[in-house]
Amino acid sequence: MLSAVNIRIIGVVQGVGFRPFVYGLAEQYRVTGWVANDASGVIIEAEGSQASLDGFVAALKSQPPPLAVINDLCISCHQPRGYDRFDIKTSLDGQHKTALISPDVAPCSYCLEELLNPDDRRYRYPFINCTNCGPRYTIVQDIPYDRQATTMHSFVMCPACRREYDDPGDRRFHAQPNACPVCGPAYRLLDKTGEQVRLGQGEQDVFMTAKRLVDQGAVLAVKGIGGYHLAVNAFDRVAVKRLRQRKVREDKPFAIMAGSLAAIKAQCNVTAAEEQLLVSAARPIVLLGKAAKYALAEAIAPGNPYVGAMLPYNPAHYLLLAADDLYVMTSGNVSDEPIAYQDDDAVDRLKDIADYFLVHNREIYSQADDSVVRQVFDKPYVIRRSRGYVPLPVNLACKQPPVLAVGGELKNTFCLTRGQQAFLSAHTGDLENLLTYRAYVAAIEHFKKLLNVSPAVVAYDLHPEYLSTKYAAALPLPGVAVQHHHAHIAAVMAEHHLTGAVIGLAFDGTGYGPDGTLWGGEFLVADLSGYRRLGHIACLPLPGGTKAVKEPWRLALWLLNDLYGQEFVNLAIPFVQQLPPGWQLVLDAAGKGINTPLSSGVGRLFDAAAALLGIRQHINYEGQAAVELELAAQGAIGRVHSYTVREIGGVWVIDFKPLFDAMCQALCQGEAVGQLAADFQLTLAAAACDVTVKISNLTGIRQIAFSGGVFQNITLLTKIIGMLSEHQLEIYLHRQVPANDGGLALGQAFIAGHKSR
Repeated sequence: MLSAVNIRIIGVVQGVGFRPFVYGLAEQYRVTGWVANDASGVIIEAEGSQASLDGFVAALKSQPPPLAVINDLCISCHQPRGYDRFDIKTSLDGQHKTALISPDVAPCSYCLEELLNPDDRRYRYPFINCTNCGPRYTIVQDIPYDRQATTMHSFVMCPACRREYDDPGDRRFHAQPNACPVCGPAYRLLDKTGEQVRLGQGEQDVFMTAKRLVDQGAVLAVKGIGGYHLAVNAFDRVAVKRLRQRKVREDKPFAIMAGSLAAIKAQCNVTAAEEQLLVSAARPIVLLGKAAKYALAEAIAPGNPYVGAMLPYNPAHYLLLAADDLYVMTSGNVSDEPIAYQDDDAVDRLKDIADYFLVHNREIYSQADDSVVRQVFDKPYVIRRSRGYVPLPVNLACKQPPVLAVGGELKNTFCLTRGQQAFLSAHTGDLENLLTYRAYVAAIEHFKKLLNVSPAVVAYDLHPEYLSTKYAAALPLPGVAVQHHHAHIAAVMAEHHLTGAVIGLAFDGTGYGPDGTLWGGEFLVADLSGYRRLGHIACLPLPGGTKAVKEPWRLALWLLNDLYGQEFVNLAIPFVQQLPPGWQLVLDAAGKGINTPLSSGVGRLFDAAAALLGIRQHINYEGQAAVELELAAQGAIGRVHSYTVREIGGVWVIDFKPLFDAMCQALCQGEAVGQLAADFQLTLAAAACDVTVKISNLTGIRQIAFSGGVFQNITLLTKIIGMLSEHQLEIYLHRQVPANDGGLALGQAFIAGHKSR
């Protein structure tokens, strides 16, 4: 007797070889019927004996393709229709489009083997792919995921590619980006005037020529999957410095790409967990410790014992880099601008940086910068979430109304929710100029279309001057204002499905506080309905406002004057001897309260300590002083110095002036800077633990959530967690989204969804 079922599958099941997989299972279990993509995922009608259908369904659940993610599988029975075979149908249209799109995926081993096989028809073809690998999110224009809804629609498959595409037994069966040198996109090598560069003697293709030019010291702009990179030989000290000068990137580290894992291991220390990240399908940049034999140009990561490294994730990378090559591979932009991904824009913006352009004629529909990850407690800890991870959702604890959360200003991402899923955008960058803002607005519109979401509410930061907040205010939607640090803690809660109250440590540089001060050293008892501020760092004035953020010496100067009065000029420390002209005017203005906002930010404490210790007086990128202070402390065993905790109106306030006093006295006595940097961090950790335990004992709450950009300082993070572990508290860290403002939108969306529901 025949049985018949209708199977609805929701998840990442389009563009991952799911229909060919279903077809193969149907052949194996002698099931008839059909499979098709539709606007929500995959739908199957299957007929066969009950035993055949049971085996078929069990295999669907247990043996999906490597890139597939099944979130829901629903089965309903119906009367058999008498199918005599199993077919793959043309995609079905639908009004309610909810299918999930796969992120872009690095080449699989089968495609790489063909790419490097001289006898294969795709030998050295830079767009080789199959159902298990290749571009996805960055080429998708709409769903269902079919070729006509991607930027491959203008490339008509040749007969050989069409045969593969139509053959259920072929690895490229319904692989939407399928192409070959006869019918697909192609690369060209141009000079900065737009003229095509001729191949050199014995060079087979533009990749050999481009490699020769890079090895000779040229700066190469390379169009990849999610945008342009700027590449130079990582061993060439002159070329790396030239790239820094042209890109206007003074100190911030560059990432490197290696032609092989062995090439990375020759320069870096790689743990088994880090290796797993490096070779994963997402292929993020992974922060690795430099090995003793590290021999790359110092200007790649100056003064830093770590370097960000990644492996090729695009067939073109394998053709450009030999196995032992290491190239700087940094975002194709001028500092503080979004990554270039459209050809005319890229040539216009990068012509003063790049000597040559390696370009192709397949459109990138959505930009996606490289993701950055490091290992913390043997698990991934995301610093930037973008290519390889977007647009995979973060699953929420419960369904909520559709929300658009617009994020913050620095390291911006936005978030859209649909049902029980939150979709965080690719990394946008800092919303501080018109170019980035336009890219941000366009990306929101594309996300809304791709996810078929019409937001019912918009969530935004309290800061009235953020461009994201102004964008939200202009929308014809009900708005939910979310305090910056509440959003940080809610983002951790969203990841871990926490809905009850937690104690949140939200440590960063600056966030708009409802009391008119700049928050950033916060101990919050928070749930999705609201928060109570039960502890914070004592506020310090920032002489010159935003200037104090870029010039840490200003706050250090104020602290010395506050501690010692004018007698501080007699301190025998380098900081005093190196004060810039006009420092007295800074103190005079601060004394009168002119442009001197109050801040409780932990980031500002790091700035002041770095300046006082002579580590960094001016910063060239956000968080630089804190990064360099953490690095200065490596190898030293910290000591806890004095601090005070006072209860003021039911709120614990931590004053670190005694710590700065102790540091000054130790400096005068010739104490090593590295030792004092370690002392500073350990004292911060001890104070944070002290106040957290006080709040836990008062409230009975045992769940502790950590968020905020300061917790990219792994030294501080691990010290606090180590101290708290003695009190049997439950610790929650970010794992899917960044602790910095790149995860802010997730928290905004989670709070706004709860309030709307």
